[in-house]
Amino acid sequence: MHIVVDTDRCVGGGQCVMAAPEIFDQNDDDGTVVLLRADPPPDASAAVREAARLCPALAITLVEEEQ
Repeated sequence: MHIVVDTDRCVGGGQCVMAAPEIFDQNDDDGTVVLLRADPPPDASAAVREAARLCPALAITLVEEEQ
């Protein structure tokens, strides 16, 4: 899985940080999403999916890797 965030769409809700704090953070200036790990470990996939689902602005896109 690869994560892409659209900071222009982000409204700074912080849902992603609450769901996956090891993957997402917030910019101190405007609260927008900061991606800490674009390629999260497999054990974080459930939390990352939850973060994307909870995002009110749909600013998180998950790109599944083909196997």
